[in-house]
Amino acid sequence: MRVALAFVAFQAGWFGCVLGAAHRMSWLGPCVVAVVALVFALMFTHRGRLRAVFYLTACAAMGFALDTSLTMAGLLEFPRDGQPTLSPLWMTALWVNFAAFAPVGLRWLYGRGALAATLGAAGGPAAYWAGQRLGALEWSAPQAPAAVAAEWAAATPAILWLAMWLERGGRAA
Repeated sequence: MRVALAFVAFQAGWFGCVLGAAHRMSWLGPCVVAVVALVFALMFTHRGRLRAVFYLTACAAMGFALDTSLTMAGLLEFPRDGQPTLSPLWMTALWVNFAAFAPVGLRWLYGRGALAATLGAAGGPAAYWAGQRLGALEWSAPQAPAAVAAEWAAATPAILWLAMWLERGGRAA
């Protein structure tokens, strides 16, 4: 039941971000994800809550940096957002959304770095392709899907490692 609820929350965050961005309501997704992140953090004790906030913040920073790199390299475009070289807030919210889902829905990938990387390399471009098809972003170059695959091949195991760190009370995973 917990995994099903996490999946529904993940999907609500994803669609809120992507459809909101596609329909000039870029605030919608971050608001939905803020609720998801709050519920996620409240699942922990007080001390664990601080680690949960750190975990979500670290994943947000990583996602912002990686997507901004792809944007600055001319591989991705966010046509409805004002700052053409930075990843928009709704994209960063998607990273937080994924991070909140990972400890619940992807726990079975803990310690399976190669499999996590492989699934990230497939799932990342699929999600960005869906976002592109819904009008939230654009591939700016033919190399964009490969770059997104590489990004998520690295990011997925890193997020799962951080999730294990979180669950182990801040001890090395």
